[in-house]
Amino acid sequence: MKHDESGLKLFCAYLRYRLKSIVALNCFLLIFLVVYLLYRVDPEAYLYAALLTLVVIAAIVWYDFWKYRKKHLLLRDALGSITVTLDRLPEPGHLIERDYRELLELLHRERAEIVSQSDGRLSEMVDYYTLWAHQIKTPISAMRLLLQSGDGSSPELEQELFKIEQYVEMVLQYLRLESLSGDLRLEGRPLDELVRQAVKKYSVVFIHKKISLRLEELPGRVLTDEKWIVFVLEQLLSNALKYTPPGGSISLRMAPGTRKTLILEDTGIGIQPEDLPRIFERGFTGYNGRMDKKSTGIGLYLCREILGKLGHTIRISSEPGSGTRVFLDFSREEIEIE
Repeated sequence: MKHDESGLKLFCAYLRYRLKSIVALNCFLLIFLVVYLLYRVDPEAYLYAALLTLVVIAAIVWYDFWKYRKKHLLLRDALGSITVTLDRLPEPGHLIERDYRELLELLHRERAEIVSQSDGRLSEMVDYYTLWAHQIKTPISAMRLLLQSGDGSSPELEQELFKIEQYVEMVLQYLRLESLSGDLRLEGRPLDELVRQAVKKYSVVFIHKKISLRLEELPGRVLTDEKWIVFVLEQLLSNALKYTPPGGSISLRMAPGTRKTLILEDTGIGIQPEDLPRIFERGFTGYNGRMDKKSTGIGLYLCREILGKLGHTIRISSEPGSGTRVFLDFSREEIEIE
């Protein structure tokens, strides 16, 4: 690093740094002068003592200034690497400097942690957008083929448009997840009404895949955010429809003996036992997702994060070939709204 301070400027800065010591030294010299004059000490002896004192002081000042300048240059050189490491900082000379060194180390560790977290979030965001871009290409390509075939009103085209809408909705909710707490509006809502909103949105998919729906009576109200809980229900329905073969069925009912737990059950392909512990991890697709090659590994992750902020819980049980059960627990509806 280039140093533009002249020797004179640096020495003036040093004098300002040692100003209290210089004032104190001059006071002491003045006291000795007054004492010598009061006792009528031989001026020659006084001048001799003053000369020796000045020589010693000059040597001390020179040495102290040399250390001051050396430490200054080391600090200036360390400016270029302090964001990476503190190893190039000079060793502390006294207690206060050690305190400052510890403070810098603490700030450096916290900054490194913040940078690491920020890089991690950025990496996750880039990974997701990369995956999303590939996912959105599939329905777009399918729509282009359908349009080229001349059948612009086919059910297949409607299905591909619906997929695009779902992918766009998912990425928007993913972006809003960081600030979800400030977007919540908790209020008591009929559970049956919330479920029917999600089911209605996927009615076309039910018809297209010839999947039957068994929707039992869902009594009671839940304290939740309508927009976010409907999004969760839509994601869970989307997964059930995706992995349930044509002719299968999906049911929604309350767990026996409770008015707090909703069960969503399908007759799909199920989940491998080794995948169950990881299904809520961000980006995890599991065996089914790798076979399907269309899974983003984001849906269940978003569901868990959203439900956690709403005060609800989710649990999934499944066996390969025997379908999947999703348990949504709304039993914490008594939380207070500020």
